[in-house]
Amino acid sequence: MGGFGDRMKNGSEPRTLYGIAASPGIVVGRILVLKRRTRRAGRYHLPPELVEQEVERFRRAAAQAERELVELRRALVRDIPDSLSIIDSHILMVKDRMILDRSVEIIRREQVNAEWALARALQRIKKQFGRIDDPYIKDRYEDVKYVADRVFGLLAGRETDPLADVDEGVIVVAHDFSPEDTLRMSSEKVLGFLTEKGGLTSHTAIVARSLSIPAVVGLEQVTQLCATGDTLILDGFSGRVYLNPTPDQVKQYREYARQHRAFSDEMAFYIHLSSETLDGMTVRLAANIEMPDELQSVLRYGAEGIGLFRSEFDYFHREQTPDEEMLYATYRELVSVLAPMPVTIRTLDVGGDKFVDKLPSAMVCPGQERNPALGLRSIRFSLREPSLLKTQFRAMLRASAHGRLRILLPLITSLSELQRIRSMLSRVMDELEQRRIAFDRNVEVGIMIEVPSAVIMADVLAGEVDFFSIGTNDLIQYSLAIDRSNQYVAHMYEPFHPAVLRMIRQTVEAGHARGIEVSICGEMAGDMISTPVLLGLGVDELSMRPSAIPYAKRLLRRSTSRQLAALARDVLGCRDGGEVRNLLTGYLPRHYPEEFGSL
Repeated sequence: MGGFGDRMKNGSEPRTLYGIAASPGIVVGRILVLKRRTRRAGRYHLPPELVEQEVERFRRAAAQAERELVELRRALVRDIPDSLSIIDSHILMVKDRMILDRSVEIIRREQVNAEWALARALQRIKKQFGRIDDPYIKDRYEDVKYVADRVFGLLAGRETDPLADVDEGVIVVAHDFSPEDTLRMSSEKVLGFLTEKGGLTSHTAIVARSLSIPAVVGLEQVTQLCATGDTLILDGFSGRVYLNPTPDQVKQYREYARQHRAFSDEMAFYIHLSSETLDGMTVRLAANIEMPDELQSVLRYGAEGIGLFRSEFDYFHREQTPDEEMLYATYRELVSVLAPMPVTIRTLDVGGDKFVDKLPSAMVCPGQERNPALGLRSIRFSLREPSLLKTQFRAMLRASAHGRLRILLPLITSLSELQRIRSMLSRVMDELEQRRIAFDRNVEVGIMIEVPSAVIMADVLAGEVDFFSIGTNDLIQYSLAIDRSNQYVAHMYEPFHPAVLRMIRQTVEAGHARGIEVSICGEMAGDMISTPVLLGLGVDELSMRPSAIPYAKRLLRRSTSRQLAALARDVLGCRDGGEVRNLLTGYLPRHYPEEFGSL
């Protein structure tokens, strides 16, 4: 969560606030504060003869919520196709048994009102998600809550659109927004937004980035510190917010905003250029996505394939566990559209810390694991539930006949673990051959490097796979023993820690010694401050959100391999993360003044 810089008394004095830079851009404007609407769910008992009537009232509200989402999707289908999959997931959630069936069950069992039943069901879901370690999956609880809040509003007969009164040209400040609220901001009326809640991986932040709406999130108590009509500077690059800025600050940031607009317009020029340095070193710039609907963004921003497809979406947002045909349809669409470019699909990354109650595993319950981050998760879960993994393998292999598909195995920690998985994959291949089903027998198989043991054994593991993909999010977490979703230690989460940078370098060297490619698909890959460092460390591919690709390509094309290698050597000589950042603060503006002139 963000904190505050200058803690001054309330009033109109200039104040600097520090949050999380969720979506890049700089805007200066007046504030519109949307106060948080409390959903009160008092409990009252129903006589038996009114219970079914209450069930029907709840179902009508849920059905109305679904209709509203469908109508919103229809209204946005032409203008914002890239983010429609998030609305689709909310449509599925409003019908999901986590919300619908559990609420109905509570109404009937306890003979209580629908609001109370929905609140109880939501509380149970919150406890389940509270045990999740992965920040991306953990943020999905907010999506469940957005859907529940929509139903709450309909039960109470209140307006569900918090932006109905938004005036023209304002910076909207609120406790939080749903992704649908954010989608409605795609007009000239909203310059940008701030929220008290949220993180980089929330769907609200993802939508903001896809719509190019500048946003800063995680600003604690910002709705209490701001007032409608106040002037504010929002810097979506640094996460800084200037409340009641001085005239000099306003002048300075208006110029920054003008430069950024000119710079953004120039980015379109780079989309279809090759990804290479001035002296001819090439690096593949690929996209991270989680659903086929994002393919348009992949193509629009000039990605050279998909470096990470998170396959969990099919499992989290369907009413039933997807079968082989459902998965095959998804994977075939990906590889067919992007052929001959590579599509890297990560196998199911769930488990004790990423619990999906639809999965057919009675043996796995998140409450039974004291430390789920170190428990039955990811590839360990797949080995415990081989039928799920074999189904995925069959779908992937069948799809490999239609393009260049690469299989990525997450959280590999040892050679024996990898060998068990490869043996399982070979048996699935043999089965498909016996059934005369077409597939690519030479399909590439890679592993995620996410734990220190994989880094130390990278020279051995490289002899068993076709490529490495470094997952910096988990690598940093496990190396530094830091949970970045924990507010007490999140400030210690340091991507530029020398240990992290040295592990990246060691992994690259081990991979190259065996002649395999090494990519990075974590948050660092899409962070422009990190880009020159990672390129200098010798990675072959950076995989990031699609909209970041033109910026990375411009940096690449304005560099030389010698210059980047020299930067990496200097960085590796630093003793802590602070030294690295100080070095970059001086280096980047000198070598890339247009990109980092205001650093």
